[in-house]
Amino acid sequence: MTTPATDPHALLGKGSPEALEVTEAARETEWHYPSLVADLFMGHLRSELVFPYPEQPEDDRRIGDEFIARLEAFLKEHVDPEEIDRTSEMPAQVIQGLARLGCFGMKIPKEYGGLGLSQTNYNRSIAVVGSYCSSTAVWLSAHQSIGAPQPIMLFGTDDQKRRYLPRLAQGTISAFALTEPGAGSDPANMTTTATPVEGGEWYVLNGEKLWCTNGPVADVVVVMARTPSITVGGRERKQITAFIVERSMPGFEATHRCSFMGLHGIQNGVLRFTNVRVPKSNILWGTGLGLKLALVTLNAGRIAIPAGCVGAAKRCLQISRQWAKERKQWGGSIGKHEAIAVKIGEMAATIFAMDAMVGLTSGLVDRKTIDIRLEAAIAKLYCSEASWRIIDAAVQIRGGRGYETSHSLRARGEAPYPLERMMRDARINLIIEGTSEIMRLFIAREALDAHMRIVSQLMNPHVSLPKKATAALVACGRYAVWYPRQWCSWGWWPRYASLPPTLASHMRFVERTSHRVARALIHSAMRHGMQLANRQQLLGRIVDAGAELFAMVAACSKAYAMTRLQPSEQSPVELADLFCRLARRRVTHTLQRLHDNEDGRLYNTAQDVLSGRYAWLEEGIV
Repeated sequence: MTTPATDPHALLGKGSPEALEVTEAARETEWHYPSLVADLFMGHLRSELVFPYPEQPEDDRRIGDEFIARLEAFLKEHVDPEEIDRTSEMPAQVIQGLARLGCFGMKIPKEYGGLGLSQTNYNRSIAVVGSYCSSTAVWLSAHQSIGAPQPIMLFGTDDQKRRYLPRLAQGTISAFALTEPGAGSDPANMTTTATPVEGGEWYVLNGEKLWCTNGPVADVVVVMARTPSITVGGRERKQITAFIVERSMPGFEATHRCSFMGLHGIQNGVLRFTNVRVPKSNILWGTGLGLKLALVTLNAGRIAIPAGCVGAAKRCLQISRQWAKERKQWGGSIGKHEAIAVKIGEMAATIFAMDAMVGLTSGLVDRKTIDIRLEAAIAKLYCSEASWRIIDAAVQIRGGRGYETSHSLRARGEAPYPLERMMRDARINLIIEGTSEIMRLFIAREALDAHMRIVSQLMNPHVSLPKKATAALVACGRYAVWYPRQWCSWGWWPRYASLPPTLASHMRFVERTSHRVARALIHSAMRHGMQLANRQQLLGRIVDAGAELFAMVAACSKAYAMTRLQPSEQSPVELADLFCRLARRRVTHTLQRLHDNEDGRLYNTAQDVLSGRYAWLEEGIV
């Protein structure tokens, strides 16, 4: 469990100058490959990036099928999710069995002893585990998605890869230590330090890290720490560096295991470093590159959360379908009653889109020709929130039995559906690896990046007037072409005529609406300027609209691919059509609320609450 190393205020210019400078220096500023979502926010739907849908190659699918079959068999025979939840312990034999299967080396290349699975097969595996036992899924994903293997594979030296990857593939547990008690999303407040000694050949690490998943049992931890500042342009710039730290190093200790609402089987806690000597050779990537490493690692690993969400959501649909067919009320099954039926229908349509989004993003990762930082971020935001709604609906459908624990259900002879546990486990997905609020600001900052690159010199107080004049001419020239296109581009028939009519209609809607979203983004930037960060609700609505458009594209692309393989089977198109109809209503409503809202009054009321003006509302409580 961690939070992205990005201050949401600094992302858009509201934070302290120090926080802004640290964060902006760590951002990935280059876009080496195209991005479907980045272009969507610029009013350009590049359908050629996702049509055809990136189907998994047959040989790769076969590899995944064989591994998942072994994984499923192991889970059913050796893993008891309810016992893990009840005892808050993951049995040692389960960890050992998962290690023997290669589960801790799923993403590690074969040359280092791993399975070398594709991103698609890895996410398929996480979805399977997530549908059965979320605690087990977190053990695996925290180790591989954001633990030591990912940054070492991306940024490690050949020596670091040889030293650590084989151990990590065999089951040596790893973790990623970023968050601190006083520094979650604001890296400028990081207090853990690494002081160079002996001519810089060693560093002495001191500090404390909070909410480190796998930390209490990890033997290898990637730790973010402040190293001596450097001077850039006459100003001090804080440096954050990533170190590979081993439990065997004196001074490394886990001081507390945290206990949470759900995910009782995970190991998450506080790590303390007291004069821990770490060799210079254990620096990852380079001095001062730790924050950028954290951002890239989170971007690459973030897609595992929506994969797990898809697995859990599918399990909820299965439980709801079975119960809605067998439960009789008022002369018929509850699935025949409209109030229940509409919940199940929306579940099915939403899960199809979630699955399409995760599959699409995973496939784009495997292609290695698309920048997926925005796709992964939106998949995490969208799927975590959608799966929470789905689990909530499943509990409602089951009624009292949804609220009752599976242990109690089993004790009185009923089917022990674990919805109560699943709901507790799922709530963290809206917080872990970036809260929904921070994810919206992160996405908004990245969506604004194309505009920021154009006007950055105009906004920089250190740029001379002649250079600003030149930059102004360049900006005027670009916007003189770009802006009219956001009003005049054709987004109607016969575009996408090669698709089934219903899908073509939705794709045309996406194209038209992408221009509207692009206009909203640039108008907001022009209207609010440097105060745009204060309009977080406004930015959130723009991001939500863009996320729905991405989900629509993914659903249409997957449905079209499925029907091309089986022309007689139209159910994918029907589900995609239903999802897109629902999404279109949400997008229309969201965009209407960009300026027709009560945000100002809500904000002012909140300040009055905080000042104590409404303290009388809290009377009558214990």
